[in-house]
Amino acid sequence: MNSILLSFDLEEFDIPEEFGQKLSNEEKMSVTLSGLVPILQLLDKHNIKATFYTTAFFAETNPEVVKKVAEKHEIASHGFYHSSFQPDHIAKSKEVLEKITGSIVKGFRMARLMPIDKSLLTDAGYIYDSSLNPTFIPGRYNNTDKPRKPFNAEGLINLPASVATLFRIPLFWISFKNFPFNFYKTLALRTLKKDKYLNLYFHPWEFADISSYKLPMYVKRISGKELLIKFEKLLISIKEQGEFITSVAYCDFYLKNAAK
Repeated sequence: MNSILLSFDLEEFDIPEEFGQKLSNEEKMSVTLSGLVPILQLLDKHNIKATFYTTAFFAETNPEVVKKVAEKHEIASHGFYHSSFQPDHIAKSKEVLEKITGSIVKGFRMARLMPIDKSLLTDAGYIYDSSLNPTFIPGRYNNTDKPRKPFNAEGLINLPASVATLFRIPLFWISFKNFPFNFYKTLALRTLKKDKYLNLYFHPWEFADISSYKLPMYVKRISGKELLIKFEKLLISIKEQGEFITSVAYCDFYLKNAAK
């Protein structure tokens, strides 16, 4: 089975603060919510289930929204806050999300896909981690020695973000925004065919109009409706080549096949 893991980091819109532009918490939430609405509508339209790695701060601020998302999609943890981290946030975020959704949270993704102490995850009861981008990006990632495909390690199923089979070109959200569509689609489909696994991640705030913020052009070059149109085109293209599956459902599939 060719498995497509589509995920969104459901977080407060804090990326402008990385570039010196301060925002209120209300504005951070508002931008994310305005992008989340069309994403959910698009997923419904194409009957696609996704995983939403959600910060506890976003969930506490918008509990009814997160409950609604959880009705059709998987909720996993993205830590407590997106811009700050303490070791106890690992367990606390899980508790908050489970209380709001009424479902067990089994997965985790560290903010900005930074390294994380795996023992904190297993101690808190997570079964999988999707915090690895197995590529090289100066100043951010240096993981070219890490597996490109799912693997077991330190008591967890690890679900790396997908990179192309050619030179480990990352297939994350920045690539999708900036690469020509056909080039990105070709890389994604070749990776899916070879690995039988494609793990792509985005952010709801990308699908809001962020053109007015003080952000680098590679972040805001395409956003809002323009990005949504390009994204729907991608979903249609890759849907024919594989099955969209939540991260936790893929873990079940992975374990069953590992046991054979």
